[in-house]
Amino acid sequence: MSSSLFSKLSGAVSRSIVAGSLFVGTVAADAATVQAANPGSPGAASTIPVIAYRRLTESQYRHAITDVFGKGIEINARFEPELRESGLQAIGNSRLSVTTTGLEQYLTLARSIADQVVDGKDAATRIGCLLAEPKAAECAKEFIRTRGRVLFRRPLSEGEVAAYLSSYSRSVSASGQPAKGLKLAMIGMLMSPEFLFRVERAETDPGTPSALRLTGYTKAARLSYALWDAAPDDDLLESARTGSIHTPEELAKQVDRLLASPRLEDGVRAFFTDMLQFESFDTLSKDGATYPKFSQAVADSAREETLKFLVHLLVEKNGDYRDIFTSRETFLNRSLAAVYNVPYPSKEAWTPFEFSPSSERSGVLTQVTFLSLFSHPASSSPTVRGAKMYDIFLCTPLPLPPPDVDFSKVQATENGTVRSRLTEHRNNPSCSVCHNVSDPPGLALERFDGLGQFRTLENGQPIDVTAKMGNREFEGSLGLGAFMRDNRMAHQCLVRNVHGFASGRLTREQSYLDRHRNAFAQSGFKLSALLRSVLNDAEFYKVTLADDKPTGRTANADAPSNSGAAR
Repeated sequence: MSSSLFSKLSGAVSRSIVAGSLFVGTVAADAATVQAANPGSPGAASTIPVIAYRRLTESQYRHAITDVFGKGIEINARFEPELRESGLQAIGNSRLSVTTTGLEQYLTLARSIADQVVDGKDAATRIGCLLAEPKAAECAKEFIRTRGRVLFRRPLSEGEVAAYLSSYSRSVSASGQPAKGLKLAMIGMLMSPEFLFRVERAETDPGTPSALRLTGYTKAARLSYALWDAAPDDDLLESARTGSIHTPEELAKQVDRLLASPRLEDGVRAFFTDMLQFESFDTLSKDGATYPKFSQAVADSAREETLKFLVHLLVEKNGDYRDIFTSRETFLNRSLAAVYNVPYPSKEAWTPFEFSPSSERSGVLTQVTFLSLFSHPASSSPTVRGAKMYDIFLCTPLPLPPPDVDFSKVQATENGTVRSRLTEHRNNPSCSVCHNVSDPPGLALERFDGLGQFRTLENGQPIDVTAKMGNREFEGSLGLGAFMRDNRMAHQCLVRNVHGFASGRLTREQSYLDRHRNAFAQSGFKLSALLRSVLNDAEFYKVTLADDKPTGRTANADAPSNSGAAR
């Protein structure tokens, strides 16, 4: 998002607040205000250019409210959709602004949160001081200063504190109610672009005056969002204030501290939610006659199964990333047990489970999540599954089919097997090039229907799951899982996605990818080692000036295939 759009958003916020009979001096911090907030920072520059704006995701917004005001604040809102670019929403977010409707939703949400914080039974704890005369104004000022520091991910300048305190004072003068004044100031803070967007800034590098580096607060935020999906905590903010975060020793210490925290699970969940395109669940639908076991409970459970599986394997066990393609271990609840057609022996809501070798379950590609998301409402789709495997796990998006392609032969699901129908479809030369790439992995998964249920027959005929990718021939899901486990492109794709998710930009530098992929391999393909390697690398914090040029695929190219034309 360009600086002009950011300015327009600031103006729209102010107009929206005035229209709602509110008045808050929303201050978009510029170089002067940030400088005033931290005048003693090492390497402080006379100008602090903004290099990127990244709109907070829903989970980041929720984490911020919990971190600042405590648990129990209800957030009932539908957030605007995010943009997927270059394979990740984390990259597309740098292109997002806020629509008028979205602005109204934010305002409604801000009012609701302010009401809960100021009027709730735990108000004194959430506010942090007693909002009563004669010290109500002091309490309000302390609230603005301390809560704003976490909301804005940096200290507020004296000018910003004064602006929010002024709106508080005017409201109290008019109403005689300190609580009403504090709500007004709080709504202004929650509506500020400085909160709704992660504003990344640069400063002159004292070691190389002709170069720029990220400010300490920007560096701290980039690190905390990468690992915790949340704003920096007090320790990180203090490291940014003193400037020690710019030293390799302090940076390594902070990376290790964040990696050792239980909050790493939040960051890993956010990363894989993005990488695995889980926004597709928002539009997932299945034909009830074809798949009577499907329900919203199954969809929600499938998403949670995959996240539990990944967190357990990669965080709790610190296991080998390659095992996500071959492990038979998972977690089930009753809804999923019915789909997988296995008994559910536990009285708990979730239980660890290991599939038998004969089940042909082999890691994440054979879980209900992948199999159901990337199928059609009433049938499976080898082409969609294969294309998504390349896109998600190999970072190799395949082109969409030409608009004039005849899908009638593939859609005739009552005839033979999908392999035979696709063979006829590939007689079209314009289709064969892509289908020869996308279909083999999808055909290897054809013993799982469009919901993810195991089967051996289609229309009464045995399902052939042999496949060939490159020079390697294999059979079925187990063979595909083994193929992916050994695939160097899959390892490098994870490196690329970790960097893109954490930095908000795509890297095409092969030397960078190779360096981190090799370190990843030497660690035994441990996700924690990869995160440590990337986040301790100076390249990750390199200042890249924003531009308005698209860097990858459009949102439409990555739209969920569940509701699209059959392929």
